[in-house]
Amino acid sequence: MDLHIVWFVLWGVLWGVYFMLDGFVLGAGMLHRVLGKTDGDRRVIINSFGPVWDGNEVWLLTAGGATFAAFPTTYALMFSYLYTPLLLLLFALIVRGVSFEFRGKEEGAAWRGCWDWAIVICSFVPALLFGVAFGNIFAGLPMDQAGYHGSLVYLLNPYGIVSGLLFVLLFLEHGALYVAVKSTGSLSRSAEDLARLLWIPLLVIAVVFLGYTNFATKLYHNYVAAPVFAVVPLSAVAALLSVRLFLAKGRAPAAFAASCVTILGVVFTGVIGLFPNLIPSSLDPNFHLSIYNSSSSEYTLGIMTTVAFIFVPIVILYKIWAYRLFRERLTVESVAADHEAY
Repeated sequence: MDLHIVWFVLWGVLWGVYFMLDGFVLGAGMLHRVLGKTDGDRRVIINSFGPVWDGNEVWLLTAGGATFAAFPTTYALMFSYLYTPLLLLLFALIVRGVSFEFRGKEEGAAWRGCWDWAIVICSFVPALLFGVAFGNIFAGLPMDQAGYHGSLVYLLNPYGIVSGLLFVLLFLEHGALYVAVKSTGSLSRSAEDLARLLWIPLLVIAVVFLGYTNFATKLYHNYVAAPVFAVVPLSAVAALLSVRLFLAKGRAPAAFAASCVTILGVVFTGVIGLFPNLIPSSLDPNFHLSIYNSSSSEYTLGIMTTVAFIFVPIVILYKIWAYRLFRERLTVESVAADHEAY
């Protein structure tokens, strides 16, 4: 068993699961002021993900930790080359978490309005930056023996922006569907209607992204070499179309499930296209950071594999239990009666 491939697969799964879970939190956060017409509605939106959002962040920490432990060279150079956008991403995630907790500490409209806008902005920024970062990784970073030759402005290239918009729209759709599933009454109907509207620009950007990827990256080379893997992007496309089909039938929970598959399919499509690279070089293929030239020792990977196969299932079981525990749909009245409401 090639442990390098095992950890590459696990690395991709961790990122996919993180985007699937925190994606609806980021999306609902961006829509906080759009869907939340009243303070009661806004409290429902926050309380819909309040018990689980911090648990979702575990997958981000695990993805980062897996990169650090399994592929330390990639981790070191990635955080060196992309220091500024990653720092902005970190600050946004911190302020977002603080906003969830501080919003309900005072009753004043100005106080809550300030934190409401912080939630919106600090949900949008990570969604955009994640997309821009992964888009640039898919295309390759300008690096060679002299190091990295890019900048923050360089990362905002056309393909990076298209990737960023794709992530933003994916999460907006995901968040709207989550609110539709977790709420009732007019808020649920508004969220479902908004999801129908968002699906159209999402489809357009998805088509642009798939076409642009053929020219801006080499992701499709692996699919040409092994056509069996084409089932992954095809599944993502089918799931995205299914979202609209389920919405037309008024089946928001099924549409949300299809949205989960869409996000996983998009992430896995990129990860499979990258293999065996983690960060390709756009200047010289000799400086690709791959799972072989940037990994830890076989001994380290072996220990990590044992630990992962023990604890990852435990985390999965815990998350299943948490989501089952907080599966009830929320109303303005139920949130108002809850002393833990945000």
